[in-house]
Amino acid sequence: MKALCNREGLLAAFGMVSGVVPARSPKPILQNVKLVADADEGSVLMGTDLEVGIRHRVLGMKVEQPGSAILPTARFGSILRTTPDEELAIETDGDHLIVRGLHAEFQLPGEDPSLYPEVPDFAASAYHVVTAANLRKLIRRTMFATDVESTRYALGGVLIELTAESITMVGTDGRRLARMVAPAEAENNAPNPAGSPVIPVKALKLLERNLNDDDPPVHIAVQAGAAVLVRTDLAVIYSRLVEGRFPRYQDVFPSHADVKVPLEAGPLRLAVEQASIVTSDESRGVDFQFGGGFLKLASQAADVGSSHIELPIHYEGKPVEITFDPRYLVDALKTLEDNAAVTAELIDAKNAAVFKTDDRYTYVVMPLTRDR
Repeated sequence: MKALCNREGLLAAFGMVSGVVPARSPKPILQNVKLVADADEGSVLMGTDLEVGIRHRVLGMKVEQPGSAILPTARFGSILRTTPDEELAIETDGDHLIVRGLHAEFQLPGEDPSLYPEVPDFAASAYHVVTAANLRKLIRRTMFATDVESTRYALGGVLIELTAESITMVGTDGRRLARMVAPAEAENNAPNPAGSPVIPVKALKLLERNLNDDDPPVHIAVQAGAAVLVRTDLAVIYSRLVEGRFPRYQDVFPSHADVKVPLEAGPLRLAVEQASIVTSDESRGVDFQFGGGFLKLASQAADVGSSHIELPIHYEGKPVEITFDPRYLVDALKTLEDNAAVTAELIDAKNAAVFKTDDRYTYVVMPLTRDR
């Protein structure tokens, strides 16, 4: 293999791919990145930990002799970051990987590229299509509500539901639940995925990093309940699905709401953050009192102090008092624009509260119990 590459283009692709490379692995070759240089098909960088994998196109590469090379993640990444050269020559001679710039040359031990596991490419002819902006928003608004430490493995990922007209993503840790629905299309009559496919958080983080709002639409194909493939503008991301049964999330939503309170995301988040300043691990709760044109927030913790915050709101209905862990509200509100309209649907201090936005986002959080 022999090629001349644009350093910036290779560094951008390498930064994306190296994020999936494991720090330790029973298969040491997985701690590297594979480069496939092909003038006709386009050059590609690959990385995988056997659970999640990525194929990323490399822009600005001129291939003199097609072939493959194994790139040691740490050392090759350091070369890319520290060299000032606009272009680098990369070649292999069987036993070595050689990297040359204008005033520097590196010779690294070579490894057999054929030993590197193949990362699946996107080959589906029927798939679902969603805009990159919507998919980023879906991931951002649901992924935070998962629980990667749970022994219930399905809680360590986000459920994805695909139909001919929509995509739904749901994340929960058993104490809160985030769901969002966005438009989608089924290309070539793509069937709705069977079962309850759950994408692991690691794959979602990798996917979000590879998305920009103005990118072309994204293609999604779920493979027989075992894996998912996602094709973005520059990459194909593969992931095995999380094993285990996802909770029947529909049962979490209250059947009715006694009170509906209009709010604004930014001011509400700031008020909750202020109230949480004097909470502690032993006294985490913040009391919320809705009514009389105000939302009053109060918290108190021994040896820390107390806080009383008032937020003017457009609500004059019957008073409702409820206690929340402020972290759960702040996590959700951070994913919204500050001027986003949010409606809080409440019953009482013991039942789940529901927060909804105009763009089909729903967040359910259980209140804390507190002696009153």
